[in-house]
Amino acid sequence: MVVKGDRVIFETGARGVSGLLKAIEELNGEMRGSSVADRIVGRAAAQLFVYSGVVAVFAVTASDGGIRVLQENDIFLEFEHKVPYILNSKRTDVCPFEKLASSFRSPKEAYEGLKAACG
Repeated sequence: MVVKGDRVIFETGARGVSGLLKAIEELNGEMRGSSVADRIVGRAAAQLFVYSGVVAVFAVTASDGGIRVLQENDIFLEFEHKVPYILNSKRTDVCPFEKLASSFRSPKEAYEGLKAACG
């Protein structure tokens, strides 16, 4: 969910970074200055939040990498559970988007790389 001012400007039930990528595309810059609520925030999502200009993030679960990215970019974060990393859907390995996100040097590069990976 993306909130700006006192209104919800985007909401989705999509899993993974696809919903966040859709919000960035559809809102076309309107996310700047917004607050986001998400169930899981890892490094990939955090980089997308930085790219889109989000100022506050509320999460159920946040990874060490996601927390670090948000702190380094002065984005407010509140979460319930902290985990070392985000797991894939089968819980057998690190999420592929988290692995991919660790290779990006900038939020713009993360956006472009994650968008390409999601097809």
